[in-house]
Amino acid sequence: MKTLLINPVLNKEIKLRLRSLKSFLGILFYLVALGIVAIGFIYITMMNSQAGYIRPEESRMMFMVLSMVQLGLIMFMTPGLTAGVISGERERQTLNMLLTTEQSSTSIILSKLISSVAFLFLMISASLPLYSIVFLYGGVSPGVLLATFGIYVITIITIGSIGILFSTLLKKTIVAMIATYGVALFLTAGTGFITLFFMSAFFYGNTTNIAPYFMIMTNPAFVLMTVFEPNIQEEFFTRTGIELPFWITFGASFIIIAAASLWISITKLRPNMKPSRRGRKKDA
Repeated sequence: MKTLLINPVLNKEIKLRLRSLKSFLGILFYLVALGIVAIGFIYITMMNSQAGYIRPEESRMMFMVLSMVQLGLIMFMTPGLTAGVISGERERQTLNMLLTTEQSSTSIILSKLISSVAFLFLMISASLPLYSIVFLYGGVSPGVLLATFGIYVITIITIGSIGILFSTLLKKTIVAMIATYGVALFLTAGTGFITLFFMSAFFYGNTTNIAPYFMIMTNPAFVLMTVFEPNIQEEFFTRTGIELPFWITFGASFIIIAAASLWISITKLRPNMKPSRRGRKKDA
């Protein structure tokens, strides 16, 4: 297990990613964007408030806005960081050299994933001081903050695994990136649209339908909203007849998707080296 997580591939990837000026500029602009959202929200709220201060309800709304913006940035950045890790090696003609090393396919895939998502983990960790602004005004519990960052971690790992899957299966980085963005878009906007269609078309009176539950449970934005507004979850329990919390089904489904994506990537990374029948006849 130690060789899977501590190896030359991982060391090289992390050094190349974290030593570059672009990485630190990316973190800087990321925090500036979140800071503008937070300060802008505080300014607008205080300008429109007759009391001249921010109430806990407004602080809670600011937390929701910050969290949704950060989730959107995660969904936007993760495919770009992971969809080219294998196809990029193939385009630079260095993949064959990498495969001839003593590193196993599992070690290579996990090293690529860890080095890619480590940068995202650094970014969301750097945003923690911004959330301290919310705690100054109250309205948000530490449990909600932990649940929010837990959803971030699961989403990053799963979308990153999907990106590595397409990077392994597809030869071109741009095609792998488009495919990963397509899946990320389907998991957010696509599942939301289909769920709204089911609810408007098949819900009438006191009828129940389980289809919307299984469709929306893979939507990270919706699951994040259920953390903020438990009443939304209760409404779905009533409409679908399923009373299993969304964070459980979301976590389980995303872990399965991530594990399946990594397994396929590992099995498809190295070409089939079995000799052909013609080659065996010649040897005979």
